[in-house]
Amino acid sequence: MNFIVNLAQSFIRLFELGAETLMGWVTSIVPKVLLLLVFMNAVIALIGQEKVNKFGKLCAKNKILAYGVLPFVSAFMLANPMALYMGKFLPEAQKPSYYASAAYHCHTNNGLFPHINPGELFVWLGIAQGVEKLGLSTVPLAIRYMLVGLVMNFFAGWITDFTTKYVEKQQNVKLKRTLNVEE
Repeated sequence: MNFIVNLAQSFIRLFELGAETLMGWVTSIVPKVLLLLVFMNAVIALIGQEKVNKFGKLCAKNKILAYGVLPFVSAFMLANPMALYMGKFLPEAQKPSYYASAAYHCHTNNGLFPHINPGELFVWLGIAQGVEKLGLSTVPLAIRYMLVGLVMNFFAGWITDFTTKYVEKQQNVKLKRTLNVEE
């Protein structure tokens, strides 16, 4: 009988923990994401959709802008996960590559800019604690991590371009490679 009672209590506890997690999200990340969406849409409305589309078109013409500058600025200004939103202004064919680069920027810039991805800050703090135990400053590590990230994140996006082209050919689909200003 104890086994059935324990099983029932454990089953209900699973849902209680799930509810606690959901409430944590509802009081932390969900409002933040909603406010970032509102902010981003307000900024786009102030700047003008056509200007933002033109900036996306400009970035799409240059791999360094599309997979280096735009994801870095987006991660710094919008943080994770809103940095991924800026990919909507690129042509369909570049969206997977932008996502690859922007997702990595949300990790590699965290040492200098912890606001980008506070959920992963514990990883950085764990590494930093080890560096500090050695009597060293964490600043050079954070700068190196970000600089290596800038290069590697660009390559992540660029290499994803090749993967996307391969999958397009394999699946016999053709993604748009240009961005219409009206979009």
